[in-house]
Amino acid sequence: MKKISILGSTGSIGTQTLEVIRNHARDFSVTALAAGKNIDLLEEQIREFHPSMAVVWDEENAATLKTRVADLNVKVLSGMEGLMEAAVQKESDLLVTAIVGMIGIRPTIAAIEAGKDIALANKETLVTAGHIIMPLAERHHVRILPVDSEHSAIFQCLNGEHGNRPDKILLTASGGPFRGKDRAFLETVTVEDALRHPNWSMGRKITIDSASMVNKGLEVMEAKWLFQVEVDDVEVVVQPQSVIHSMVQFRDGAVMAQLGTPDMKLPIQYALYYPERHDLEGKRLDFGSLSCLYFEKPDMEVFRGLALAYRAGREGGSVPTVLNAANEYAVAGFLEHKIAFLDIYEIIEECMEAHKKIECPSVSDILDTEQWTYEYIESRWKLEYSH
Repeated sequence: MKKISILGSTGSIGTQTLEVIRNHARDFSVTALAAGKNIDLLEEQIREFHPSMAVVWDEENAATLKTRVADLNVKVLSGMEGLMEAAVQKESDLLVTAIVGMIGIRPTIAAIEAGKDIALANKETLVTAGHIIMPLAERHHVRILPVDSEHSAIFQCLNGEHGNRPDKILLTASGGPFRGKDRAFLETVTVEDALRHPNWSMGRKITIDSASMVNKGLEVMEAKWLFQVEVDDVEVVVQPQSVIHSMVQFRDGAVMAQLGTPDMKLPIQYALYYPERHDLEGKRLDFGSLSCLYFEKPDMEVFRGLALAYRAGREGGSVPTVLNAANEYAVAGFLEHKIAFLDIYEIIEECMEAHKKIECPSVSDILDTEQWTYEYIESRWKLEYSH
């Protein structure tokens, strides 16, 4: 039985991870659960899966949860100290990092140093600290198993290739709810418009990132580190049906693709069971009714977040941290109706222009850069909210 610890258990990836575990209860047990502030759902998860440890970010919420679950044998912790303890928990075999934001960097590093395999759904960790994470994982003989559908697809295409390096990675994108729209259209879109993704059911932040295509830019940078390629060796291809999850082109021109229905439980389950495959309930592709697949090039002039991400990936150093932090802050502002959709791009670009790059940032440098970015946005755009 594999023992699983989950950071971000009440979010979209976390709840779907627990659904996979629920459907394969003989193969998995949950040792730790960590959440931000949804203690109602976290209490339900604790009572169902019986972890020995639970973590809530806010100390007051943690105290409330502790009182609620006093009848259970579970240790309740809070803050970064709690996340770190859950990450290195002795009894766990695998850490699922489904937490959102750069808050995931330190627990991921701690888990790697403790010899835990990582099922990685926290893309910010590699975007901002890939130069730290990947060499560390290699030194500790730890596997980084991608949970994003696109990176899982690439991982599956490369499985068994025995050192045959990809000539090019073809990273697919649905195009989001605004595919084919022009800049004039984007000037008037609302939060509700941006949250209507045509194919995937995801958290609010990542859904906005999909609409802006910043998410695809973050995935380009993530792919650079996961698969040891240059940013310009990753080509984004719009595949609106979300049937082809990504592809790999090899030196001989052969292209391998992973196909499936748009269901995040597939890449989650693949990471949990790797290298084995097991039954997964759900719809299957019907090629008779599918009839055709079509592809487009992304419009990087309209969806400038993707172009900015390529630029950040090429520049490297602390610049990807600036892009990620600026986007995180700007998306929060958009979700709170404080800025317009296109302001997301303006804020990212302005922060990138103003930042003085650090060539090889430490974890401390990365976190300082994140804070600098937040403070710069607050001073220039007069945005204020908790983060």
